[in-house]
Amino acid sequence: MPLLRTRRTRPAALLLGAVAAVLVATGCSSTVTGTPVAAPTTSTASTTSELPNDRLVPPTTTSSGGDVSIDVAPGDCVRLGGTVDDATIEEATCGSDESNYVVVASSPTSSGCPSDVDQTYYETLGGIEQGALCLDIDFVVGGCMDLGGEDPVRVDCSEPMIDGVRVDEIIRNSVDEYDCNTDRAYVYDEREFVVCFDTP
Repeated sequence: MPLLRTRRTRPAALLLGAVAAVLVATGCSSTVTGTPVAAPTTSTASTTSELPNDRLVPPTTTSSGGDVSIDVAPGDCVRLGGTVDDATIEEATCGSDESNYVVVASSPTSSGCPSDVDQTYYETLGGIEQGALCLDIDFVVGGCMDLGGEDPVRVDCSEPMIDGVRVDEIIRNSVDEYDCNTDRAYVYDEREFVVCFDTP
């Protein structure tokens, strides 16, 4: 019987600061590929919305199948860890210290995820993908995340961090980092929203 393996892709290098930043999943195996693309420089009309519990609730897509060992749906949160070839994943309460990703969608393969998700988790059987989860970082407005390690970690904003960010706001219907009143941003160009950061 073939061995069921868990795999994940690593996010591409983060380009933060005065230029657009785009997160895409970069494949660590030949089955998943990604290419960083600069966000367009033209701005569309933007709106800032207050989100329930001040959490980033990314635009979700309809789950399109696939089978993974964890029973989660778009909008649920997880704690992703482990390595690229031996990932660990478990359910977590959104916005909690344990949560580092929110499920955006599921797909039969990781290539079915939106191109701008922060991470993908997929399981293979006999080298064939059985299902994938498309994941974004579980950002909380006003909260801090340390993005400098293997995985994002929610931290108290007063704690020392390697690459810490405090989420200032989320702007919908925009792919322009200059819509932020901060000097750092992540631009999600396919789903058209921007997460604006302050330095903690």
